[in-house]
Amino acid sequence: MYFEIVSEISKITNIAVGSRIRDLKRLRKQFGPGRWRKLKGMAQVRFESGAIRTVELHWYEAHGIARRKSRSSAT
Repeated sequence: MYFEIVSEISKITNIAVGSRIRDLKRLRKQFGPGRWRKLKGMAQVRFESGAIRTVELHWYEAHGIARRKSRSSAT
């Protein structure tokens, strides 16, 4: 599903770090080594239909590597 983040991400918290991440092997293979973290936060997003909703976003991050693999959960 395509979406565009239209506000700042707030309430950012860690979900998992390092070996606690289930997809760690795939992340390292696809994007390279790093101190990977899985994070979540709240933001407003615009969906393909044009609807704007406040959602909980989940994404992976590593030092020196930009955000990867975002997904949303409409609330």
